Amino acid sequence: MQELDIYTDGACRGNPGPGGWGALLISGGHERELSGAESATTNNRMELLAVIEALRALKRRVRARVFTDSQYVQLGITAWLADWKARGWRTAARKPVKNQDLWEQLEALAAGHEIAWHWVKGHAGNPGNERCDRLANAAIDALLGVESR
Repeated sequence: MQELDIYTDGACRGNPGPGGWGALLISGGHERELSGAESATTNNRMELLAVIEALRALKRRVRARVFTDSQYVQLGITAWLADWKARGWRTAARKPVKNQDLWEQLEALAAGHEIAWHWVKGHAGNPGNERCDRLANAAIDALLGVESR
C-alpha cells in the first residue's frame, strides 16, 4: 500500500470573505500541489476543502499521514464526528453542525484510506504547512486578480 504525507491549509480574508486552500501530497520523492479559491466562504470551509480535495486526488487506497493546522479539522474527524452523527448532526449545544456537507464528504473520502490525523502549529515554521499557506493565499490572489504577496 502506498504511503504518503498530506499537508493542508486554508486561508480567508475576512471570515466570511474570499478564501483559498492548499494541499501538498508527498510520496517517495514525488510531490503534487493542489489549490483553489472561493469568493465568499469561511476559514473552516477552506480548511475542510483542502483535505477533501487532497483525498479526492488519490487514485487508490493509501496509508496517509494528514497534517493540518486546524484543530477544527483534526478534532472534528477524530473526536467529534461520531457524536455529531449520533445526535442527528447536532452539536452538544443542540445546534446544527456547521459545514455538514463538507464533513459528510470528508468522512466518505477518508473511509477509503488508512489515515493518521496530525495537528501542527500554524505559522510556526513547518515547511509543509508554510507551503500550503502560500498556495492558499496565492489562490486567493489569483481569484481577486492581484499579484501574489
